[in-house]
Amino acid sequence: MIDAPAYATTLAATLLTGAAYALALWAYRRSGWSLLLPVLTGAATVVAVLLATDIPYRVYREGAGLLSWLAGPATVALALPLYRQWRRLRGIWWPVIGALLAGSVTAVVSAIAIAWLLGGDWPMMMSLAPKSATMPVAMPVAERMGGAASLSAVAVALTGIAAAVLSGGLFSLLDIRSDMARGFALGAAAHAIGTARAFQLSETAVGFAALAMGLNAIATSILVPLIVGLM
Repeated sequence: MIDAPAYATTLAATLLTGAAYALALWAYRRSGWSLLLPVLTGAATVVAVLLATDIPYRVYREGAGLLSWLAGPATVALALPLYRQWRRLRGIWWPVIGALLAGSVTAVVSAIAIAWLLGGDWPMMMSLAPKSATMPVAMPVAERMGGAASLSAVAVALTGIAAAVLSGGLFSLLDIRSDMARGFALGAAAHAIGTARAFQLSETAVGFAALAMGLNAIATSILVPLIVGLM
């Protein structure tokens, strides 16, 4: 038997999320303004509706469980554009590994250093250290090192949004035109949000962003304990 209240909550949360994203995407395409990134404005719209209707986030999160589940198959589907770039990858593995290590180490060390310079305590530094990894990896890594999973999740989201918003201007400033380089940078620095941004560039960018996102998740889970152990 179908649980009517649960079904209604799921339907309402799904429709709200879909409508908020569709509206945000329309506004982004209409204006072309990078600050109207759909991930940012869509999430802000959902939050505004929840606050206006006094609906607890817990209720919305439970209702949006279907969408959360669909994120898994969507992530796996990124293997397709990655597979299509396999011929290019075979000849550049060493540059890819070098770029991965440089990016991963820089992300972890810079996050810890900035937090320390600003007077952050140990939990704060450990919460920020894995900020460039995808959220399912960053949260347990932060917790294991003495940080807060919730704070790490916020850092991950803000990192992805900032990179997606600023990447276009930065690529132009540095005259980076290669979709391989741009996609890899987005995936390594901005995880899933960066990979979503790569869809606006090309299939090549998406493939390399997916590669970087996966490799950086592995590298971050290894590098954070190693770097902290050297401190």
